[in-house]
Amino acid sequence: MSYGLHHVQLAIPAGSEDECRAFYVGVLGLTEVRKPPVLAARGGLWVRGDRLEIHLGVEADFQPARKAHPGILVGDLDALAARLDAQGVEVTWDDAFPGHRRCYAFDNVGNRLEFLQPDPASPTRW
Repeated sequence: MSYGLHHVQLAIPAGSEDECRAFYVGVLGLTEVRKPPVLAARGGLWVRGDRLEIHLGVEADFQPARKAHPGILVGDLDALAARLDAQGVEVTWDDAFPGHRRCYAFDNVGNRLEFLQPDPASPTRW
């Protein structure tokens, strides 16, 4: 068996695509991906950056994912945290993941996002 991750899907409320686009494209700097026409009719938004792809799908009875979250590897965690902070997005730091530096933030609709960067100074890697 060989496994890989194609994308992560997060739920968003109906009609929030422009607000989500402002966060994921404007704040995080990801690129919007054109959805196939058959799927575009459902609403939502797809974004991509390097090897990360996130599908934001409309959910009728939307509840933000407050615990479940994607773990997103980044090349410069401090720069991302500063960018989020400059846009008024609260960043919470957590040092309880061996071998990595990490922080959390919530997107514009309340979904939890975890951002990680391997810590080269750490002898432990997960």
